[in-house]
Amino acid sequence: MLPELNEAEAAHSAALLARITRHISEAGGFIDFETFMNLALYAPGLGYYSAGSTKIGAAGDFTTAAEMSDLFARCVARQCAQVLLLTPGGSILELGAGTGRMAAAVLRELAALDALPEHYDILEVSADLAERQRQRLAALPQELRSRVRWLQQPPATPFHGVMLANEVLDALPCRRFVARAASFEELGVTRAPNGLAWATRPADAVLTTAVRELNAALGAPLAPGYASELCLLVEPWIASLAASLSRGAMLLFDYGLPRAQYYHPDRSGGTVSCHFKHRVHFDPLIHLGVQDITAWVDFTRVARAGQAAGLAVLGFCTQSGFLLGTGIDELLREAQDAVEHARLSGEARRLLMPGEMGEAFKLLALGRGIDVPLVSFTHQDLTDSLGPDARELP
Repeated sequence: MLPELNEAEAAHSAALLARITRHISEAGGFIDFETFMNLALYAPGLGYYSAGSTKIGAAGDFTTAAEMSDLFARCVARQCAQVLLLTPGGSILELGAGTGRMAAAVLRELAALDALPEHYDILEVSADLAERQRQRLAALPQELRSRVRWLQQPPATPFHGVMLANEVLDALPCRRFVARAASFEELGVTRAPNGLAWATRPADAVLTTAVRELNAALGAPLAPGYASELCLLVEPWIASLAASLSRGAMLLFDYGLPRAQYYHPDRSGGTVSCHFKHRVHFDPLIHLGVQDITAWVDFTRVARAGQAAGLAVLGFCTQSGFLLGTGIDELLREAQDAVEHARLSGEARRLLMPGEMGEAFKLLALGRGIDVPLVSFTHQDLTDSLGPDARELP
């Protein structure tokens, strides 16, 4: 059972419901799920990521690997160090930096490795999170603090170095569909007497084409009644970043699957889920503006979007494979005493174990001008699972 909304949360949710309801009315009584998700997460002043509630950590709705343990960020820093060595004078751009904990830990580790970037840029859509980042990073030594900058949009000038995105792709709004015997329907949102409800309409040309292409790629049509989602914003999002990347790598961490597993016949209800006060549930039409809404990532779509934008797939692995490839075992051996080793070992288990985060979360690396193998994939490389063309150069 989900916790009850407090008075402030209930008022906030009601205000966003009113805004979404007006939007539905203006659209003729139906909005697609992409529009709904965009409003629920990003509506100015009311969307989940636009409002001021605590989102990440014990007092929020979910946690991430970077918030769970600095071991994750230290391993990220080791991969960044390799790319920065290949791109002298390069910088790091973090997309959606959460509370700033990963940025702080990456900078400290890079300083220890004598591999600091020219700049550590942060592109953050949440004003609340940006303020939390500023407060945390203000505590860094001046040498590190002075390298941090906040951007309003991707770099306009050629960027070289590392682009980091940890649990960003899952928050891109997606469209939902239902397969029928000879066509497809769009699953969207309409008004209900006491809130919102699901509704369907015939899929438009864009969604129909996208699902037909998906069916062709899968090799067998989705069964009638199969419901899922497609994130059509992946391609423009990757393309906008690729346009800035002159040389370097994108490291994309998220939970998701290769396409063949994502659209497996047994996964017939899609992957949209919600996070509210560390409870996971599957009704995005409630608790508007005070819960996170996400969908798993189709990493095959992301890889092909990268190739279409002129980037090479540099590797794909589980979070466990990434951590082992970048030397988490070495970091555990650096523990100063038995107490610290026990603490770090517990954190490592949560990061590595299949039943925790080790298998569900993945790393996809895309890049331009990187012609040596990345250390992230020395333990495991699952690129072939993304499809037969995943290793083709753009």
